Amino acid sequence: PMPRRPLRLLAALLLMAPPAFAGTDVLRQEAIAYARKGDTVLYRESHWRYRQEGVARRLVLYRCPDGRAFARKTVVERPAAQAPDFDFEDARDGYREGVRTGPGGRVVYVRDVGDARPKERTLSTPPGAVIDAGFDASVRQHWEALRSGRGVTQPFLLPSRFAFVPVKLQPGPAVRWNGVPAQRLSMKLDRWYGFVAPTMQLTYASEDRRLLEFAGIATIRDEEGRHQDVRIVFPQAATPADARALQGALATPLVRQCRG
Repeated sequence: PMPRRPLRLLAALLLMAPPAFAGTDVLRQEAIAYARKGDTVLYRESHWRYRQEGVARRLVLYRCPDGRAFARKTVVERPAAQAPDFDFEDARDGYREGVRTGPGGRVVYVRDVGDARPKERTLSTPPGAVIDAGFDASVRQHWEALRSGRGVTQPFLLPSRFAFVPVKLQPGPAVRWNGVPAQRLSMKLDRWYGFVAPTMQLTYASEDRRLLEFAGIATIRDEEGRHQDVRIVFPQAATPADARALQGALATPLVRQCRG
């Protein structure tokens, strides 16, 4: 049977408010990751959006429940918002993955736990490809089709497999999320073995199309190295932040464990 890991990696899509920077240079948004069943806080996320040299960028700090940062992801929205370059590193076990744009195509790299050096492979990008946090831009791009009841299938990059796989986004019911009118969406692998892979649920605000909640298997592992079934909540929209705070977040040292 198909392992669950591919969809775990889709959790990397999470993300922030729409890329509107009118009147502000830096936006910040906080998120809380709970156990899927219950209210136990597993970790926290600090999301930043900003521009540097005219290019939209993102930063995510993944934090222990007590606030210390243990992992960092940077996203550069080039060559396209739905297929950006990115770099993710977890200091607890050394896992690292990312994509950078090279002269011969997109270079995908992965450093597994315990490996000294990353493995790299250059891939051609299929039409409509989605990479990491670019899934959020893709949702907004296909918003009207989804709201009208049509599903969307796109190739999504799984760095650990050095391959794009088809992922289907399906519209669900209109709901109210903590009083906010919202649209429920689901996504899963669009292949014959998709029935063995868990379905993920996303909830987007109907008015501004911002992500309110993600529920599914997370990329972030627990202290024993197991992927977690989580419910990540974005309780408030992004707000303007000080550029000095962003610089501090970019330079924040990462801890090697949350316990102790």
